[in-house]
Amino acid sequence: MKLKVLVADDERVIADTLAKILDNSGFEATAVYSGDQAVKIANTLRPDALISDVAMNGINGIEAAIEIREILPTCKILLLSGQNSTADLLNEARSRGYDFEVLAKPIPPKDLVARLDELLNG
Repeated sequence: MKLKVLVADDERVIADTLAKILDNSGFEATAVYSGDQAVKIANTLRPDALISDVAMNGINGIEAAIEIREILPTCKILLLSGQNSTADLLNEARSRGYDFEVLAKPIPPKDLVARLDELLNG
């Protein structure tokens, strides 16, 4: 059975591309285009992992990750960011008891797949 990965990025091309890369790498990936959509679909999809951009309109990736972690405590989380302002958001999440891994964008696809594989399969 393929591991399910939810990909959230408000840049549709990035979300769709990452989902396709993950599908081709043996995962079952679903792309969504906002933090709000990620939280909604996580309830029914029940992904094994979330890969999310941090900076999105509406609910940002960190808030979406926190909400999804509350619904699915075993869901693995990888956040992607190309912005320096992410540090403040991460510090706020840590103060609330959430410590998420953030990978710098852009990330080579093989590195992302390797990190996700490591996270999910130990």
